[in-house]
Amino acid sequence: MRHISLLLAWLSLIVFVSAQDATCYRIYLSDKNNNPYSIDNPSEYLSQRAIDKRERFNIPITEQDLPINPEYKQQILALHPQMQPLAVSKWMNTFTVYCPDNTVVPQIQNLPFVDSIMAVGAFILNDAPSAKIPEIQPSIVQNTLIPTKKSLDYGYGFGQIAFHNGHLLHEAGFHGEGMLIAVIDGGFYGIETISFFQEIVNDGRFYGHYSLMPDFMDTSISGWSEIHGTLVTSAIAANTSGELIGTAPAASYALIHTEWVGSEELVEEDFWANGAEIADSIGADVINSSLGYRSFPDFPQSDITYADMDGLNSIASRCATILGQKGVIVCIAAGNDGDNQYYHIGRPADAVDILCVGASAVDSVIAGFSSHGPSYDGRVKPDITSMGVSTYCYYPNNWLITENGTSLATPVATGLCACLWQAMPQYTASEMMQIIRENSHRYNNPNTEYGYGIPDFYKAYTTHVGINDYKPLQLSVYPNPVTDQLNIVNPDGNIQTVTLYNTSGQLVLQTAVSHSPILEINVTSLPKGFYVGSATLNNNQIATFKFVK
Repeated sequence: MRHISLLLAWLSLIVFVSAQDATCYRIYLSDKNNNPYSIDNPSEYLSQRAIDKRERFNIPITEQDLPINPEYKQQILALHPQMQPLAVSKWMNTFTVYCPDNTVVPQIQNLPFVDSIMAVGAFILNDAPSAKIPEIQPSIVQNTLIPTKKSLDYGYGFGQIAFHNGHLLHEAGFHGEGMLIAVIDGGFYGIETISFFQEIVNDGRFYGHYSLMPDFMDTSISGWSEIHGTLVTSAIAANTSGELIGTAPAASYALIHTEWVGSEELVEEDFWANGAEIADSIGADVINSSLGYRSFPDFPQSDITYADMDGLNSIASRCATILGQKGVIVCIAAGNDGDNQYYHIGRPADAVDILCVGASAVDSVIAGFSSHGPSYDGRVKPDITSMGVSTYCYYPNNWLITENGTSLATPVATGLCACLWQAMPQYTASEMMQIIRENSHRYNNPNTEYGYGIPDFYKAYTTHVGINDYKPLQLSVYPNPVTDQLNIVNPDGNIQTVTLYNTSGQLVLQTAVSHSPILEINVTSLPKGFYVGSATLNNNQIATFKFVK
């Protein structure tokens, strides 16, 4: 998540100037007239996968989906030799440019197809080559299924997937096969050195790397931002048995680079909006965005307050909402400002009908840093909470590490959203997001920290596919925390065995039990820590519980 304390190398090519000397402008176009693109020929700007999804869910292709008129772009760029394209949004009908000579701005405004202009950035580029906006190419790769396993060895990742009963969803055969996850983030440096990424490429599950960063930005020297996406992606996609298996190890992936931490300017939201449209154009099913914006110290005339967190004031938030309407499950980190003076969520986490994700520890206690809701207009935020404290992920070169933040909570949930939708393909993206909210532990009593709470993804699956004998409620255990003897309430006398795992997924205890209403489990020999337990019932269903020693 953005806005964390980091030591960063500043990019020498960029010199920051006063707020009055804007050099980046968002141009709002008045129309899409005389557009060479047509809603009757969507294959020119949408992949076949995206088109198929629109047809599947009866989502119409409208003028909103048409790219901006290329002739308008050319006329704008022709006004000054140093003007460069930065980002586009077909949904907002905007064209964002770098224009170092502000005397050109009135000329832009006088063009007959320009509605208005908004300054969004203030930096000077020295000897900048021509920037590029990536072209969207229809994807032709085919997904490869991994063999269904009854039980995966999650290694250190067991705690974060069992947190949502995601391991039971995997055991049911859903690992993300056929689902496309787009990760919108600050950079993916070194991801090619991690073994799981090579597996994705070799299996034909890699849909490409798109970068919105202009060519003049040497983002490889900007530190944390360039590995942030790598860590985030690994929490979803890792597939190293006995060490770390992510929440969607068989899904397909696209990586979209929209963020550079060398500056804090409003133009970053233009990059994000463009990235969201790329995700839609390639046919993504789920997106993960562990980015957020709440202040722009390098462009303070566009700074924002809590009153702006209403889902409407930000181009990124508006595009996030549209992305959900186009058939994408949108997962966005809430932010890491919960223990700061400004403790509210950022944007685009304030968007409508997306999943804003807060963070808690594996013991289900909310993380102090997790940003609070609601949105300014009173909607429940965060929508859900996932595990974002000591979450396992991979650093480049296959180094397994733990990190904190809603940045890591979000991908844990994102992967399971993909697996759940794989299991329930008849539902729309909006319906899926609501099902996930409804199967969270505080759905009937949401608050500003957890939102609707921690989702049980296996409960969501079983209650919507007719597995009526699944026990969705956690078993009752006491005392919790426990010192020597754990008591499990078993009024029906139907528990056969009890199995305990530590947060690394290691089996620490397994025992057969007598058919008594209160089971007594001796845990004296277990070290202090957090544990996940499962009880096999006499109908072969699994009930789970958690406790701390």
